[in-house]
Amino acid sequence: MTTLAPTTHAATIEEVVAALGTVVDPELDEPITDLNFVRSILLDDEGVTVHLRLPTSFCSPNFAYLMASDAQDALHRLGDIGLVRVILDDHHDSDKINAGLAADAGYVGTFGVEADDSLDDLRDIFVRKAHIAAMERCITDLLARGAITVADLPHLTVRDLPPGPKKGALLRRRANAGLSLCPNSLVLVDDDGRAVAADDIAMQLRFARAVRISIEGNGHFCRGLLATRYADDDDCNGRSGPVIIDRRSERSHS
Repeated sequence: MTTLAPTTHAATIEEVVAALGTVVDPELDEPITDLNFVRSILLDDEGVTVHLRLPTSFCSPNFAYLMASDAQDALHRLGDIGLVRVILDDHHDSDKINAGLAADAGYVGTFGVEADDSLDDLRDIFVRKAHIAAMERCITDLLARGAITVADLPHLTVRDLPPGPKKGALLRRRANAGLSLCPNSLVLVDDDGRAVAADDIAMQLRFARAVRISIEGNGHFCRGLLATRYADDDDCNGRSGPVIIDRRSERSHS
């Protein structure tokens, strides 16, 4: 937990929510705000306190820490926001994770001998999976509409993709994976940005489709678990967003 100097230019509720919206579940490739993982946001004269929740108490501690730490970092990037507290609720490692976050101990400092050297390798795996799924969505959409055939795939470039959410998502995933955003770059590439050999295209598409279906299926599953787990929670039952309390102005939003 890092203490910042008090400020009269406090962050707005919209800025806080937007900052949390940049934090992505690494496995599901969706913002934690869309997944309803943000349970509550409290703004007061000291700063901001955010409570997070997950679909089960036994979600991977790696993922749980990564999301909570990313949320803390996102809030700090707002600047003079004051004291930032991110608290993970109802997880079997909540005490350990919350203590580590409060002390700015980092992943290894939080988990000690239980930790891997870093979360970089884990993050890289899911960044690449997210790119594969986004790539598959763009290609499948074009194939389904008859805009291209499989024979066209070795020559399909970013420039050839129609504008829209699917292309935007692919460009963001390519940027995250360190791949070229040049309009003349090939769309169908491996993890290192290299062209896929013609003989391997069918296999690459099947693999990409499996990755995309797995990500989307896990997302639906986790939403169901979360809704069931917190079905009796009066603070969040039936809502699509967190409880938001702004004590600086004595206004409450839900």
